[in-house]
Amino acid sequence: QVQLVESGGGLVQPGGSLRLSCTASGAVDSLDSMGWYRQAPGKQRELVAAIGSTGSTNYADSVKGRFTISRGNAKNTVTLQMNSLKPEDTGVYICTAPPRIGMPYWGKGTQVTVSS
Repeated sequence: QVQLVESGGGLVQPGGSLRLSCTASGAVDSLDSMGWYRQAPGKQRELVAAIGSTGSTNYADSVKGRFTISRGNAKNTVTLQMNSLKPEDTGVYICTAPPRIGMPYWGKGTQVTVSS
């Protein structure tokens, strides 16, 4: 089992920045990639960014050039640096970590609100 705990959400004005972190504990050696989804009110959960075990990254088109995902040296942490935030970035950001075999693990999420 793996537990994921997110931190770093909050309220920010449009154009501002936030940094989200997710730390995995438990059977972290079983993990492959790690990433972030977001759930906005009335919308489907969508992938924001992901990073593989080799460092390869994948971003939603809506955040390219503004968000950067990175992984710690110990491979059990993932960080999402979010710059030039827009109101449409508002949502619950949820950390995910798929193991090499089995269903992905999910954190409880952290709220990000972009509003003036």
